[in-house]
Parts: sequence; C-alpha cells; structure tokens
Amino acid sequence: MSITTTELWRMSAMDLAEAIRSGQTSSQEVIEAHLGRIEAVNASVNAVTVVLGEQALEAAKGADRAVAGGADLPPLHGVPFTVKGNIDLVGTPTTMGLKALAGAYPTLDAPVVERLKAAGAIPIGRTNLATIAVRWHCESELWGTTVNPWDRSRTPGASSGGEAAAIATGMSPLGLGNDGLGSLRWPAQCCGVSALKPTLGRIPDATSAGPAEVAIGVQLTAVQGPMARRGPEPARPVRVALVVDPAGQGTANQVQDGVRKAARALDDAGYVIDEVEPPSIDVAAATLLAMLNTPDIRAMWQMSSQMLPADTQRFPSAFYEVAGDPDPVTTVQSFMTRQSLLRAWGEFQEEHPLIVAPIFTDVPFEVGTDLGDGRVAETIRGMRMALAVSALGLPAVALPVGTGDGLPQSVQVIGPRYREDLCLDAAAALEDRLGIITPIDPR
Repeated sequence: MSITTTELWRMSAMDLAEAIRSGQTSSQEVIEAHLGRIEAVNASVNAVTVVLGEQALEAAKGADRAVAGGADLPPLHGVPFTVKGNIDLVGTPTTMGLKALAGAYPTLDAPVVERLKAAGAIPIGRTNLATIAVRWHCESELWGTTVNPWDRSRTPGASSGGEAAAIATGMSPLGLGNDGLGSLRWPAQCCGVSALKPTLGRIPDATSAGPAEVAIGVQLTAVQGPMARRGPEPARPVRVALVVDPAGQGTANQVQDGVRKAARALDDAGYVIDEVEPPSIDVAAATLLAMLNTPDIRAMWQMSSQMLPADTQRFPSAFYEVAGDPDPVTTVQSFMTRQSLLRAWGEFQEEHPLIVAPIFTDVPFEVGTDLGDGRVAETIRGMRMALAVSALGLPAVALPVGTGDGLPQSVQVIGPRYREDLCLDAAAALEDRLGIITPIDPR
C-alpha cells in the first residue's frame, strides 16, 4: 500500500517511522514531502528560516539503504525534524534571531539534537524565534515575524513560535524548542500543537555557541523539549486536579471551555476528576519573577540592551517594572520559597498526581499589542499557571483539545517531578477522544 505525498506531511513522527520501517514509504519520500510542504506554505507564515534540503535528502538515502539492508533501526529512523534557532545544530548558525550572530556556527550539536540524530531522525530545517528568546510574540531581528496559521491577526506565541507554526502547517512532524516562561506551552496553545516541558534536569542542556555562565534563576527554569502533533498510547488512569481559573484571577470563557472539554474526556477515559487546585499558584508565579530579578541578570540586560532591537529592549524593561527593584534579601528568600512550594505541591500531587489547567488564561493576543501599556503585566498575570510550573521545574504536556471562536483551545497536563510518563499517558487519552486539529493550511 502506497502513501500519497499529502498523507506523508499530515502523519505523526511515530507513524512516519513505522511507515518507513515497514516499507510503506521511504525516508526520501518523507523528506521530499516535507520539503514540498515548506516550499508551498512557508512564505505565508515565515516559520522555517533555514532549509536543509540537500543534506536531509542525502541522509534520507542513507536511511533507506539501511532499511533495504535489514539493519536494526532506531525508533525515529528516517523521520525529519526541525530545530529552534537558539539550539545548536552543527552546520548552521545558532543565531538566536540576532543579526550579530548570523555567523555563530556551533562546534557541537546540542544534546537534544544529538539524541534525536541517534534515534535516527534527520534535521530538515531551522525555525524562527523571538529575538534572543525574549517576548511572548515571535518576531526576530534577523528573520522577521512568524504568522499564526489560524489567524494572521493573532500571535503564534513565542519564543518557540516558529516551531509551533511549522508543525501546525505540516512542514515538520517533530521539532525542538525550549521553555522558561512558557516558550513551548504558549506557542503550542496559539498554534494548536503539542509540546512537552520536561522536568528540570531531565533533558541535558548545553551550548557551544552561547554563554558558558548562566544566572542561577535561569538555570532553575529553562528546559529543552519537543513539539509535535501527538504522543504515545495511554496507560493506567489516575486522579486529576482540574484548575479552571488559576488562583481565581479570571480566565476567558473560551479557555475555560477547553479545560472542561479536557475534564470530560479524561473522565470518559476513567480518570478521577476533582475541581481543586494546588497551593499558592500566585505565590509560585511571583517566586519565578523574583528568581529572575537578580542584580546579575539585570546587569546583563543593561549591558546587552544596546545591541538589541527596540522592541526586544522594551520587553525586559516592562517585565522588570512588574518585578520591581532587585533586592538581595528578596532574591535569597525566593529560592527558599521555591523549596517550600516544591514540598507543598509534592504533597498535593500524592493525592492528585496530575493537574489539568490553562496555559495562558486568554486567547492569543492580537499582533502588535504585546508591548502596549500594561500589556506585559497583563500577560504575566495570564501566564500565572505556566510561570508557577516553570518556577517548580515540573513536567507538563501542552496540547490542543479543540477549537473555539476559530482559535485553538489548549490545556497543560502537569505531573510530579520525573513523571513525564503520566503526563504523556493523559495527553494520549485526550488525543484519542478529542482528536488532532493540525496540520492546517495557513489562513
């Protein structure tokens, strides 16, 4: 049975791997299908910044020879993937969206890239990001703005917005991004795809093109993770805490409706649903701001601000206006508060291992509004559950559960530390019942 080119770019990474392994298609056909899709739609969304066509096709031919020779095949043999512009991929510059880094070629692959290659996957391109991964809207000094394929007037999210848009439109079945302030989960919500924010420390993180020294607050929040359209099969059900309006600060009806859709689907799958929330969500979110509001981080921004575009400068200025003046006592206290919150959430998750909650409590904002007066503060408030999860280094899967008012509805499924398996099981149960809403044609 042959598979058409259109079917190939619509398939998930695992389905493509199985089709290649079984001989239903070849890696070369898969790569060609995705290169064709990039050529057809990337001009409309500006998600893929560098296309590795020749290299990917050569790698695909080698992958097909291995299949023909009966070799033992790794799990993602011959499957294409894309890489965010701040993750090292040998042979391409790690630009971070900056013109000044257009020639910053790494000497080694990042660990996440190395691992995907070892699993048989083939890099097919680089994707756009917010300049130096700052802002919740995907606009880079070097590559320009990425478009939300659902609605051109709305943000695609950031900073991994290029990855999300590429996957949502079928240009890539699998991508690599990172998350500190919601940079995997927020674009997943905006573009209707899935993302895994792993437990802090679960996936190694290193770079040969970036700074060797990173502030402790950043070390305790930033993680590397994958984006795709679906995950593995579900295992056993567990008790779930349903959080419709985190900390009671207001959540849009469109978002609440999506959270309740997820609850009904998990109930149908046999999960036990309780509408209850973990302790001190607002405190955890505020703790993250304090952890990132240290004198050294503030000094770094002041030193680097002159080389950054004006909009990128405006974001940290507004961010730190919300955080307030840095105070050494507050900083030290924030790390102590984080530890007490970890204990409190750990006790909560003994009874409710999974938490289902919004990512951002409103719909994607309109393009050009994210830096308006008071808007960064408003977005921080809306991202309170995402920030709380980042502060505590917990794993979370972001995934769509349907559409409302023409835009994706998404939730995050949050697990205990090092229990990504529980998150993925529940996400698969949701996907089985609510379906996949991408790929789509840009609108």
